[in-house]
Amino acid sequence: MKTIYKKLLILVLLLPFSILAQNTVGGSVVDKVSGQPLPGVNVNVQGSSNGVSTGFDGTYQLTNVKNGDKILFSYIGYKNSVVGYAGQKSLNVTLEEDANQLKEVVVQVGYGTVKKKDATGAVTVLSTKDFNKGANVTVENLLNGRVAGVTINTSGAPGSGSQIRIRGGSSLFASNDPLIVIDGLPIENNSDKNFGSTSILASLNPSTIESMTILKDASATAIYGSRASNGVIIITTKKGGKTLAVDYNFQYGSGELVKTTDVFDAAAFRAIIAEKRPADVSKLGAANTDWQKAIYRKTDFVDNNISLRGNLFNAIPTRLTIGNTYQEGLRLTNMFNRSTVGLALNPSFLKDHLKIKLNANYSNEKNRFADGVEGAAIRFDPTQPIYSAGSIYGGFFEYYKPSNGELSAQSPRNPVAQLLQTFDRGINNRFFGNFELDYKLHFFPALRAVINAGFDQANGERSKTASRFAASSGANNNIPFGTNEFSKSERKNKLLDAYLVYNKTFDKLVFDATVGYSYQKWDSYNYVSGNTNDANLQPASEGGFPRTTIDIDRVNVGFFGRSNLNLNDKYLLTVSFRRDGSSRFDKNNKWANFPAAAFAWKIKEDLLPNCTTVSDLKFRVGYGITGQQEVGNNNDYLQQYNLGSGSSQYYFGTVALPIAVSARQSSDLKWEETTTYNAGLDFGFYNNRVSGSVEVFYKDSKDLLADVATADGSNFSNRSWQNIGSFITKGVEFSVSTDVVRTDDVNWNLNFNATAFERKLTSLNPVSIFVGDNLAGTGTQGQVHQVGFAPNSFLVHKQLYDASGKPVEGAYEDSNADGIINSNDKYIYKNPDPKAIFGFASTLNYKNLDFSFNLRASVGNRVFNAVNAARAQYRQLVPDSQLGNIPISVLDTDFTTTSNVVLSDLYVENASFLRMDNITLGYTFPKWLEGKASLRLFAGMQNVFVITDYSGLDPEVANNGVDNTIYPRQRSILGGVNVKF
Repeated sequence: MKTIYKKLLILVLLLPFSILAQNTVGGSVVDKVSGQPLPGVNVNVQGSSNGVSTGFDGTYQLTNVKNGDKILFSYIGYKNSVVGYAGQKSLNVTLEEDANQLKEVVVQVGYGTVKKKDATGAVTVLSTKDFNKGANVTVENLLNGRVAGVTINTSGAPGSGSQIRIRGGSSLFASNDPLIVIDGLPIENNSDKNFGSTSILASLNPSTIESMTILKDASATAIYGSRASNGVIIITTKKGGKTLAVDYNFQYGSGELVKTTDVFDAAAFRAIIAEKRPADVSKLGAANTDWQKAIYRKTDFVDNNISLRGNLFNAIPTRLTIGNTYQEGLRLTNMFNRSTVGLALNPSFLKDHLKIKLNANYSNEKNRFADGVEGAAIRFDPTQPIYSAGSIYGGFFEYYKPSNGELSAQSPRNPVAQLLQTFDRGINNRFFGNFELDYKLHFFPALRAVINAGFDQANGERSKTASRFAASSGANNNIPFGTNEFSKSERKNKLLDAYLVYNKTFDKLVFDATVGYSYQKWDSYNYVSGNTNDANLQPASEGGFPRTTIDIDRVNVGFFGRSNLNLNDKYLLTVSFRRDGSSRFDKNNKWANFPAAAFAWKIKEDLLPNCTTVSDLKFRVGYGITGQQEVGNNNDYLQQYNLGSGSSQYYFGTVALPIAVSARQSSDLKWEETTTYNAGLDFGFYNNRVSGSVEVFYKDSKDLLADVATADGSNFSNRSWQNIGSFITKGVEFSVSTDVVRTDDVNWNLNFNATAFERKLTSLNPVSIFVGDNLAGTGTQGQVHQVGFAPNSFLVHKQLYDASGKPVEGAYEDSNADGIINSNDKYIYKNPDPKAIFGFASTLNYKNLDFSFNLRASVGNRVFNAVNAARAQYRQLVPDSQLGNIPISVLDTDFTTTSNVVLSDLYVENASFLRMDNITLGYTFPKWLEGKASLRLFAGMQNVFVITDYSGLDPEVANNGVDNTIYPRQRSILGGVNVKF
């Protein structure tokens, strides 16, 4: 007993000393080259479970540390650092990048992840540090110009959606948009103003994005089957952490107009009228108005967002992000305002056997839309004033008869008044997110079961009003009270994925397999009132307004599987298969199969085992089939009936009974499919200081879906959805990234990518399909889909020139030599596709100073300048009863009349360009507020310059290469601050 008492006494005496020996140490972890704080670094006492991770400011606090403990600092992509603890109160650490570890980066693929070094498909991943800087209101602009084969064309409207194309797209008339997957939830990238929103992606706050993975070839995308023909963009949002951290970002920008269409100013206009139309001099006014500048303004851009990351209840890593973005458009009244809240919970239980992910996002988007008035501003007489005393149209100058106030027929409307007197507002509330359970079986740890449920619901409203004093409201067309329109929409998207993942290592073979089931359903309704002030408004039963449409529910069901084999960490094989069913096709064509396979060989060890210059070399080949089913929401394969109008009724005495009229039907419609072949070589030199890849690809799209004309008597409509042909796309991609300088104080990284591709129609029924806009009011389409040529090729007359090289008005080549110049003499001349696109990014860090810029280039793309084609003729000086301005390019041609000059190859211009999207300079104070926070100040410019020979406003035209006036992009001066606590 005495021995026991002695031991207890010694224990009691030693206890205070042991408590005193348990210390707390804190500090910060930064990148050795840039000095930037590193969030998420693991800080652990070696040989124990005691550990934390750094917050967003790179700081940490580790408790229960004893003298002599070894503290390990580890971070993916960096070399480990081990520091001995000897009672320090503060311990600051710098970590150095490790090129070998960087190859271990994990990237998202369909229904899983893969190490970057083991990827077999054409996959590109960008993380936060790779994203474009500047005023990126929508998420897709974070990667503009950064990925080979990807083009993004964004309008100048605030918060507007973008035209995204991966390797040129794969369809003619169906969608060419890639599939967007946000945290496992596939969404559709489409919207319209009646939905109250500028675009679907506009509701996602870019500051919440952790990474974006672009899947480009079918071996990577086929696991998504029916929606992956145009590539896949997987967006992963930021997650919670174990330590409390606060990140606040503020950005302000001031924008202005860069360029206007070159038309005559007031003085030159008076002179040209006196010379060419002396009889109309009396119509000139006394003002000097630049109408294009009058419809635009200087703009403000303000972006605020704050995120809090921490460990809720010491058990649930949590991230909460709140943000607001306000952006003004160049058009006087155009405005975009988005408020967002994002919540991410990612706890794990049962010793990490059960992992839970909850992502919930809410956005409130408010817009004031401004319809395009550029055409009116280009045309309007510059000698007329904006305002006119005594005008009955709100004080604005308009062309009207003072005797009765009736607007002059076919006269242009004041574009400034049109903007200021029209109130076109939209509101959209959207909630989307997903809940994922990932369970690794206790009794069989090689097997995981994953269930992912997603939900996306958006409710939108749009109202458009204009008083009867607004000339643009149609006050003289039996609409005495102006404009009053309203629309309301609701869209839902529900998802359920369930799959099993098996992963096992057998000696030198690593094997994993995934099998699963996917169910996704969309439903929506739309209510459109039309203009309720219109006396000609017809009741809904007559096919007029108001009307409510409830779309037929769309359902996709898929069964999928994938297996990966890795032999000796050298030979890699991926095989996948998906069987998809769509409610858009009948029972005979409802299901389709989408197989894919890819093989990769790490050839360095076999071919260059002793070469120290080459650090990485991997050869890849892939094959796969993907699908396309975008044929609207009508389910045309069903036999459907519509109630007849007043002209199709049966009469029983005096009682009229409507009859059922058959709707159009597409019972034989089947999937459009794209077969893709891909080969690539990934390389790295000098311990991967220089790394990149070369890709070649070939795509063959068959059974193209199109809503085209049908033969008379073959259907209940003159148009229907059909499978009409095929076309191929072939190309090559190259990308390289290098650290030009890498020292303790300086790091200079350059990233370059280039893509060249060609598209060509190989079959079509009919052989030619005229497409495109009604060019310049001619009633004629100037583009064509034709076998042997690229889609949307220009179909125009070949212009003839005189001995001095000046175009001869109305003189075209008689290509068929029949002595008559008509539409049969048109020929296919060029197309909107570029021959090559380039992206270049530079990031330079010197101690705490950072400097970056982004360049993009396009070579060989053509644009039809419809502005010049429609108006650059002297006849347009008096197009109707009033005077009208015209482009000064008329001085180069001296064309007089619009007749026979519009569809000339003269107006198909080379629109190659070099554009600097963004330039940014910043400085970071890593130990601000006595080391409690870091502070970064930055300034920059958006849309810095464009170098081009194109005579129009901007060479980047999204409308298949036809410039009918666009919403111009503004140039913005930016400044901001980032604070991390």
